[in-house]
Amino acid sequence: MTNIPETGRTPRVQIRLIILQILVLSLLLTLGGRLWYLQVRNGDEYADEANGNHVQRVVQPAVRGSILDARGVPLADNETRLVVSASRTELMKMKDDGEAVLTRLAEVLGMTPKDVADKVRLCNAETPQPCWNGSPYQPIPITDEATPKQALQIRERAEDFPGITAEPTAVRRYTAPGSARTSQVLGYLSPVTDEEIQGAKDTDSPYLRSDQVGRSGLERTYDKQLRGKAGVTAYEVDKLGRVMRQTQAEPAQPGANVVTSIDAQVQRVAEYELNEAMKAARKEFDDNTGMNYKADSGAVVVMESKTGRIVSMASQPDYDPNAWVGGISGKDYTKLTSKKSNYPLLNRAIQGQAAPGSIFKVIPTTAAVNAGYEFNGRYPCPSSYSIGGQVFKNFESQGHGSITLGQALEVSCDTVYYSLAHQQWQKDGGNKPRKSAKDWFYKTAHQFGLGQETGIDLPNEVTGRVPDRQWKKDYWAANKDAWCKQGKKSGDYAERIAYENCLEGMKMRAGDSVNYSIGQGDTLVTPIQMATIYAALSNGGTLYDPTVGKAIISPDGKRTEEIKPKAHGKLPMNAKTHDLINDALAGVATRGTAAWRFGGWPQDKIPMHAKTGTAEVYGKQTTSWFATYTKDYTIVMTIAQGGTGSGASGPAVRKIYDAMYGLDAEGNQDLKKALLPKPQSSLPKIETDGSIDVPKIKPYEPNKEKPPAQQELAAGLAPVNPGRRD
Repeated sequence: MTNIPETGRTPRVQIRLIILQILVLSLLLTLGGRLWYLQVRNGDEYADEANGNHVQRVVQPAVRGSILDARGVPLADNETRLVVSASRTELMKMKDDGEAVLTRLAEVLGMTPKDVADKVRLCNAETPQPCWNGSPYQPIPITDEATPKQALQIRERAEDFPGITAEPTAVRRYTAPGSARTSQVLGYLSPVTDEEIQGAKDTDSPYLRSDQVGRSGLERTYDKQLRGKAGVTAYEVDKLGRVMRQTQAEPAQPGANVVTSIDAQVQRVAEYELNEAMKAARKEFDDNTGMNYKADSGAVVVMESKTGRIVSMASQPDYDPNAWVGGISGKDYTKLTSKKSNYPLLNRAIQGQAAPGSIFKVIPTTAAVNAGYEFNGRYPCPSSYSIGGQVFKNFESQGHGSITLGQALEVSCDTVYYSLAHQQWQKDGGNKPRKSAKDWFYKTAHQFGLGQETGIDLPNEVTGRVPDRQWKKDYWAANKDAWCKQGKKSGDYAERIAYENCLEGMKMRAGDSVNYSIGQGDTLVTPIQMATIYAALSNGGTLYDPTVGKAIISPDGKRTEEIKPKAHGKLPMNAKTHDLINDALAGVATRGTAAWRFGGWPQDKIPMHAKTGTAEVYGKQTTSWFATYTKDYTIVMTIAQGGTGSGASGPAVRKIYDAMYGLDAEGNQDLKKALLPKPQSSLPKIETDGSIDVPKIKPYEPNKEKPPAQQELAAGLAPVNPGRRD
């Protein structure tokens, strides 16, 4: 074997290494150049393409919880409807802002192009309803009443309807069981706004753009519990919309159910009888104004006396809350917010303020006793009372001789309270009050809870007004310029009043005090305030926070959070005074101003207590008030411009009691016909699948038969005016 010298291979190896080094260097230079080209020369372009990959979130709305009555009857739940929606974002990408698409859509849906266009415009301070007050980035519902044929047309002709969807969706339904609307108590929903989303983003209950939010009533108070939590599935997609991967998946959690203390059957009766009482009042002639009573609004509250729970709350005029579902029309919105329709969105049980008239007299009675006057002392009840030449008349100008405070309540004698209030005004220094002024009549009203909210679990409750000395000063300071400008010493009535107010509107004058003592003048109360007071008289003195919500129950029925009654005070009276007032109010129902409305009532089995009220309002017809209670329930009704308390409201209140207790006109009780002879204590059972065994609603058949006392009146066998009907 021939040995090849090592030096013989060296040149070739070196050449190969050099060639290899050149190749490697060339590759590195090529890669470096390419990297420079991609990252520097075209870096922005490829960064934009990379940014085209983004996360797309698909939201599955949570099913909103139901609102149930005390026995499990749904007052508000959900149903599946075909909803047609428009993506405003997609429409704005089109040359004509989607006008052609919306016009074609209007033709399919049987709507006008303007109605459809109005649905998708955004709300601002200058845009009238209808408009969209939710996020502009979420689908805007055009209608929730699409037919299967209409939905099929839209989906089959997708190229004609870009940005338009038609799909089954769960929407809110207000069931009106037995025709009981419960309108203002339930409230309504509307889309969440961007401001609300931002405000709640760091809370434990943030909003999604798809959320509907409670705007009034129970829907607002318990919105967090009812809303649940929407499901969110997140996908990473490229700029062409192709899904790269799923990054998140959270299933939707349905909202909880709110059980209320409302009884749907009693609610139906209360709504019906309030409406009938108002219609009846409009047929009655008002001698003072020379026309029939207008009876333009009213309210009734039925409350459990021992808990403050609301069994029924009705307000007239009312409305159908389903009008808000799927977006409200311009016509409906105008109807709900116009003066002509008398603002049916108002819940007059908690937002209606009026002078209380004589149902207020339990307060000055208590004040007089606390000031040192004997309840069973004798007090003159003349037909009128004079102060400095001004005459304050008794209602119907009737005198009753010398009577006790209890009898003053029974016959509703104004002049007894005029005299007591005037005496206290003088003791406190009159127009120049002492620093040590007791102000018993005003102090006691505050202790009864007037001039402040009751604490009911409904939004936008108003406080009413106790026109005490501080209020007089504040009110004068705010209005003196207008009074001084308008007032004339020898002008018409309004001008003379303005003139007097300009000079001494800051003073608590004698006339102010005597008017106040019978629930007139500047005093304002709400029906819920008076129901709370009379319920406290029924239960022994505890002022409860009225509540509509009774319990929160999870969707599967496994978790229950009871909303327990809470108290905010005690009536400022001892047990003796309470018993005396209680007896006097029973006398009102048996022999006083309300007796003619309770003929045949089984007083020995179900003791009834009542107080009538007829409040005079300058420039308007009188306001009717009727306040009553048994050991179980308190019912207060009022009708604005309706006439007298027992005359206008009395029959309706009696019929509500008859239906609840199962009584006929003679006072015989049939428990099989009784809607609610005692308060509902148990909660409805919700199964693990969310179903509820819903009881049937008994149809309400109004009792047309008149009680014995009223039969005699109708037959002409009794006096036309049996005692004072305040």
